[in-house]
Amino acid sequence: MPTYLCVDDQQRKHVLANLEKLVVKPANESGGYGMLVGPASTRKEREEVARHDPGRPRNFIAQPTLTLSTVPTVVADHFEPRHVDMRPFILSSDVITVTTGGLTGRAAQGLAGRQLLPGAQQGHSDV
Repeated sequence: MPTYLCVDDQQRKHVLANLEKLVVKPANESGGYGMLVGPASTRKEREEVARHDPGRPRNFIAQPTLTLSTVPTVVADHFEPRHVDMRPFILSSDVITVTTGGLTGRAAQGLAGRQLLPGAQQGHSDV
């Protein structure tokens, strides 16, 4: 997956010109805090990111938005689709090994709620 480093002037210009298509996130954090999901963002949110970017560009990266799979999820008395992602465990030493199993994250809100991220701060459940 292409990753744009906002510290690079040309890549940052590309990111700022395409905020509505990209996911912009802090480069040195986890959990999805401070993320902008371009296709689900408002014009005001994109303008806010563009305004604050020049002061700390090395802190951000951007990537294309992915279409996540969905899984039927019981909600009250019916099923609704929820976005899911898989998080494999990778062991790295002299040899890199992808282990069997891992975590699956499920978004708490349905597709109508526009929730794309199964991240902890977004109200997901690990299943």
